[in-house]
Amino acid sequence: MRLAFMGTPDFAVPSLAELLASGHEVVAVYSQPPKPRGRGQKLTPSPVHAFAETMGLPVFTPASMKAPEAIVDFRSLEVDAACVVAYGQILKAEVLEAPRLGCFNLHGSLLPRWRGAAPIQRAIMAGDRQTGVQIMRMSEGLDEGPILLSEVMDIRPDDTAATLSGRMSHTGASLWPRALAAIERGAVEGAPQTGEPTYAKKITPAEARIDWTRPAVEIDCHIRGLSPFPGAWFEAPGPEGPVRIKALMSRVSGPGEGEPGEVLDGGLRVACGDGVVRLLTVQRPGKAAQPAEEMLRGFAIPAGTVLPPSSSEPPRGEL
Repeated sequence: MRLAFMGTPDFAVPSLAELLASGHEVVAVYSQPPKPRGRGQKLTPSPVHAFAETMGLPVFTPASMKAPEAIVDFRSLEVDAACVVAYGQILKAEVLEAPRLGCFNLHGSLLPRWRGAAPIQRAIMAGDRQTGVQIMRMSEGLDEGPILLSEVMDIRPDDTAATLSGRMSHTGASLWPRALAAIERGAVEGAPQTGEPTYAKKITPAEARIDWTRPAVEIDCHIRGLSPFPGAWFEAPGPEGPVRIKALMSRVSGPGEGEPGEVLDGGLRVACGDGVVRLLTVQRPGKAAQPAEEMLRGFAIPAGTVLPPSSSEPPRGEL
């Protein structure tokens, strides 16, 4: 089939690779425009953009697919279908109707649960035991189209957003050949979504702060769901004032006494509103992620320290 591919993050790269390996003709790749990154703020292409260029594919990075010129350019491609994976832009009806067979999206949840921008993070943060990947026919509504193909996946107790996203990206990519073959034959109509929808709104920096008054089970899910980005964080006393530390991996460490936020031992076990969580992997500003015991050798947080609770104040600086 003659295809356009639309995607931006690492999650989308395996899908593009699978489409190429399956022998489809990808005539155009659309991705978000390059963004300034790093200390030098050098313009850096997205992972999909970079991969497409290594494969010799033409890449388009319109600032808005709603712009008339972008719509005209897309229509001129005369593709059979468009495959969309975490592209990051809303597509108007004129774009959705341009391909001969339509536009199709790979989504990282079991719809209608977790429609929207951050389904993988929200599923872990909510303590869901299962999720999945689904290919749906796109409509103008937010992730509201009929489902063509699904694969249910377990969320493991030690999953982070990164580990779960990695598995889902490859499982989702493997669905494309079957889905496109059925679409081309006209052998699939798609099943309407059923049930009460929930929405995976974009993660805000303020909500990434750990609230030690919550139960340990919820805090553990919060930490793993936000790892590695933007990273759940807390403040600890430092020699020159409070230091914001990211918690990137944790586990529930049983019951315990102490007020919420109290450090219970030299292994960074922290009392919560109910139960205890042990912080396993942490990251200080300007430092690489490291095991908690390594950080504690150079940045002590003694037992008895009470970490400040969450507040409504916005965080200082960048996450």
